[in-house]
Amino acid sequence: MSKKKAAGKTRQHTRPAGKRLGVKVSDGQPVTSGAVLVRQRGQKFAAGKNVKLGRDFTLFAISEGIVKFGQKLGKKFVSVSNH
Repeated sequence: MSKKKAAGKTRQHTRPAGKRLGVKVSDGQPVTSGAVLVRQRGQKFAAGKNVKLGRDFTLFAISEGIVKFGQKLGKKFVSVSNH
């Protein structure tokens, strides 16, 4: 039987840091080219007009304009209009 409690027991089972996922800009907001619009795991939002999909499913603007969120056939998408 040990005489002391195990050292470092309270540091076990710490939670991992959050990955900062989610929508980064809102509808109607102006963005520049290359701005990150959505960080996601899997394709929850699809890329619309003037938006590209990164290899980690990040959506980013390829031209400057106003952000528009929409839905078509049950699929959510993000696009950037050039106005």
